[in-house]
Amino acid sequence: MRRARIALALAGALAAIFPVPARAELAGAYLAARSADIATDFAPARDYLVRALGQDATNPELLDALITAYVGLGEFDSAVPVARRLASLGAQSQIAAMTLLTATLVQEDYAQVLADLADPEVRILGPVIDPLVRGWAHLGAGSMAQALEEFDKLSKTQGLEVFGLYHKALALGMVGDFEGADALFRDAQNPLMGMRRAVFAHAQVLSQLDRDDAALARLDDLFGASATDPELDALRAGLRAEAPVPFDTVRSPRDGMAEVFYVLAVVFQGDAPDLQTLVHARMAEFLRADHADAILLSAAVLDALGQEELAIAAYDRIGTDRPAHLAAATGKTQALYKLDRKADAIAAAEDLVRSHGQYLSVHVALGDLLRREERYADAADAYSRAISLVDAPDERHWGLYYSRGIAWEQAKQWDKAEPDFRKALELRPEQPQVLNYLGYSLLDRNDKIPEALGMIERAVAQRPDDGYIIDSLAWGYFLTGRYDEAVIQMERASLLMPVDPIVTDHLGDVYWAVGRLSEARFQWHRALSFGPTEQDAARIRRKLEIGLDDVLAEEGLPALSERGRK
Repeated sequence: MRRARIALALAGALAAIFPVPARAELAGAYLAARSADIATDFAPARDYLVRALGQDATNPELLDALITAYVGLGEFDSAVPVARRLASLGAQSQIAAMTLLTATLVQEDYAQVLADLADPEVRILGPVIDPLVRGWAHLGAGSMAQALEEFDKLSKTQGLEVFGLYHKALALGMVGDFEGADALFRDAQNPLMGMRRAVFAHAQVLSQLDRDDAALARLDDLFGASATDPELDALRAGLRAEAPVPFDTVRSPRDGMAEVFYVLAVVFQGDAPDLQTLVHARMAEFLRADHADAILLSAAVLDALGQEELAIAAYDRIGTDRPAHLAAATGKTQALYKLDRKADAIAAAEDLVRSHGQYLSVHVALGDLLRREERYADAADAYSRAISLVDAPDERHWGLYYSRGIAWEQAKQWDKAEPDFRKALELRPEQPQVLNYLGYSLLDRNDKIPEALGMIERAVAQRPDDGYIIDSLAWGYFLTGRYDEAVIQMERASLLMPVDPIVTDHLGDVYWAVGRLSEARFQWHRALSFGPTEQDAARIRRKLEIGLDDVLAEEGLPALSERGRK
């Protein structure tokens, strides 16, 4: 989805950016609220804004920011009256308009929705949301013909076609036109049809057409035939049962409205501010409380925003009786770890391994946590358990071998690490991360130097702005005595990663190699200020004491003058 880079002409920023209120008595509350708002720390922002509004109840900027805080917290019922107050002032606010629209949709007052959207002075949410909401509102008001007209109109709008076709497919499925829905879901050119949720919807449509085998084949083609997660297993079990799987992706026009906001949140994710993604995911939740995908997305964005407690609260909303619980519980372990509750996170991940050990993802999640704790051998064992669940590895599994290779390499077991890296490249040839890691590791061991440099050069060709990969290339030139070339590349890496201790240390080394001794010492001092590991820091301090040449001699490494140019 995100790779499609769908261009959306959606209105305005959602964050509150406004001037300081003139009244002196607001200054303290305002500044505190603004500070919290910038950090998207929703609860303090809400509290400070409520205090500030006690002094200036009609300040539109404060009202706008308070709506954002309430929505971020998931307190929709509190956001609605604030949005109404802001609307009564005649102020233009994207989030207020979205909140009021959602409040009307929750009431399923489709006539009012259509009336509101008919008047551009009342609200304009953008060229995607407005026609989609009108379409679903027409369907709610009993006119399928007008609904399809809206979806078809959007389907003919350049750059927005995919949205109209996707929602038309959902609407056809909801009213039982499964053949029409199938024809649209089969459009491989529409990136929305490749979403997991869309694939599940298509499988339900195929089941309704008594084509369960085709549905199973589509799932196997996209997700593999082995057990992947409880949601997929539940769908497969339904497809193998005697009765058709019900079409419940969208059960009502209100569900369709939720899908409008959810799909936009998915499209935004990674390509727009996290707050924008969160607001749309929250609106989907408000419209459909059991929308597990929207809840999971909200939780993930909250985690990314540093709101781990709110993320955990969102994950906890998905009960143990729901197939999506495993995804929620796995996400919760990551949030616990970020809260520095590392023991709790690892214990929770180990519990999931015991209760859901048939699923590859739980072993990967545990391995990732153990690797972050530098328990590399234990992490490798976790990845090994994941790999053992794969009958026939294919391109989708390259990351498993790459992760285990890193764990083995960090555990100082190179004889196990190198085969994993090469297996990852066998499954995903020319994968730049693997090329870089394997190439750099070989260079570090003074092994297979020409092959290693070739790998890194191919990685740079794919990722010319990746500082880590450029650092690897420069280091390869340094190790092979190509010092002038090393300086050029290392300076590039330093510009891309100006405060990285390793890159800065390496820059000092290459400066030393070309006789720029004062600059070398300057860079080593800088590297020490960027928080290197204690082992690296001790080596840097030794270089500052006696110089790089003597350090290499102490370590039994080739002298700079002995490194032949290739």
